[in-house]
Amino acid sequence: MRVNITSSVNAKSSELPTRKIIHIDMDCFFAAVEMRDNPAYRDIPLAIGGKSQQRGVLSTCNYLARQFGLHSAMPVFKAKQLCPQLLVVPGRMHVYTEVSQKLREIFHRYTDLVEPLSLDEAFLDVTHCQLFQGSATYIARDIRRSIEEELNLTASAGISYCKFLAKIASDENKPNGQCVISPEQAKDFIQTLPLKKIPGVGKVGQQHLADKGLFTCADILNFPENELIASFGKLGIALLSYSKGIDLRQVQPNRERKSVAVERTFEHNLQSEIQCLSYLDDFYKQLEKRVEKHLDKKVITKLGVKVKFSDFTIKSCERKYSHLNQSIFEELLHQLLTANPEQSIRLLGLSVGIANKSNEQSLQFSLGFY
Repeated sequence: MRVNITSSVNAKSSELPTRKIIHIDMDCFFAAVEMRDNPAYRDIPLAIGGKSQQRGVLSTCNYLARQFGLHSAMPVFKAKQLCPQLLVVPGRMHVYTEVSQKLREIFHRYTDLVEPLSLDEAFLDVTHCQLFQGSATYIARDIRRSIEEELNLTASAGISYCKFLAKIASDENKPNGQCVISPEQAKDFIQTLPLKKIPGVGKVGQQHLADKGLFTCADILNFPENELIASFGKLGIALLSYSKGIDLRQVQPNRERKSVAVERTFEHNLQSEIQCLSYLDDFYKQLEKRVEKHLDKKVITKLGVKVKFSDFTIKSCERKYSHLNQSIFEELLHQLLTANPEQSIRLLGLSVGIANKSNEQSLQFSLGFY
């Protein structure tokens, strides 16, 4: 269900649906699986990372490693500088996928309304679950108990009346805890909520908001609405809605895949467009194979290129397009590199946007660029 967020901003509290939403988030999932399967890892700083100690990045790390300031997406070399005793092990994706499937089996004992966000987190709508007399708090506690007893792993949970607050709540008492934000508590909680904690507000967005003196949801509510929307567009509309405690998004059990991508972090920075193009053929062939698996039910909607430069800034460029075309990727790459001529290239990625075939007609009316 697609919600018109503009109208949701103006919704009254009395009109909001009464739901019971749980957000389950596993605790340092990849690292926790490794510590479970190898007891020697349990009492040392541990991270899951790429093959290259110089160029790879951390997928995740355990809580002992996080005490040194380590976090996901941090370059391995920097992590080693902060924590010389850090052990970095390669990931075992097939194992994590198997565990994730068992997690989903546990979730479906409580409700059919399960929306996985990744291997290690999901939203559950337990509004109509009759277990524990319908108490979402006790349902979440029982889900976490089942995970710990059956998988020997821990999870944290957030419980609220909407997805936005449930997701934020799951991070409040990590690890191995849970937090409830009831409708009665929501207003006071949201008032002091830092905008950086809201999903979708990245570092660049945080800086732009800070430039306007916006740091909390209370700041959003006290800011002129027209100026907020004029300055931040869709993000401004979303923040205004969330700051009023409004999020009408439903838990979607059949969450659609919207993109397919191929990317690589290079062992040594690429210094020129010609070097990038030498990798493009192989990337394109990989992408063709991945996209082909989806084309029986999907159509291509856009093509995109992503580049991470030597200063770690990430730039991307997209174009509306209805089929794979290598020359389009080359043009988009040229645009990005021309706009950043002094930077060498650390990472290169190609992406394809996809949508259900039923949406094909409406896509014909889209603009050619964005």
